[in-house]
Amino acid sequence: MRRLLLVVWLGLLTVAAGLVPGLVLGPPWAALAAPPLALLVWGWVMLERNWRSWRYTERADDLLISRGVLWRTTTVVPYGRMQLVEVTSGPVERHFGLASVQLHTAAAASDATVPGLDPAEAERLRDRLTELGEARSAGL
Repeated sequence: MRRLLLVVWLGLLTVAAGLVPGLVLGPPWAALAAPPLALLVWGWVMLERNWRSWRYTERADDLLISRGVLWRTTTVVPYGRMQLVEVTSGPVERHFGLASVQLHTAAAASDATVPGLDPAEAERLRDRLTELGEARSAGL
């Protein structure tokens, strides 16, 4: 999905950067298409690495989410701290059969999202986390 968006936007930029100057100023100016084209190739490779870096693990007392290629980020969300677990899927995600699970806690800076899941897996994870959250927060 992200690769399609990359190709659409940078593909249009590449064509515009090469075609317009090439037609107006002459063929040597068509070389202006090289930087956006190089950015498109680099982005294609980096999106693969970024996608492979996402991990989540359901542990006994918390959910562990890790991500990142250059800067690794690990988020641990205790089940008892979860206030809301939601499944989201925008129009492009729905077209590709993907969904994301987002966890909300009392902390404003909590960044607990698991993207790119099959919708059935996202719903299973939401139900499981909701069940564990209710069981852990019952004593509060």
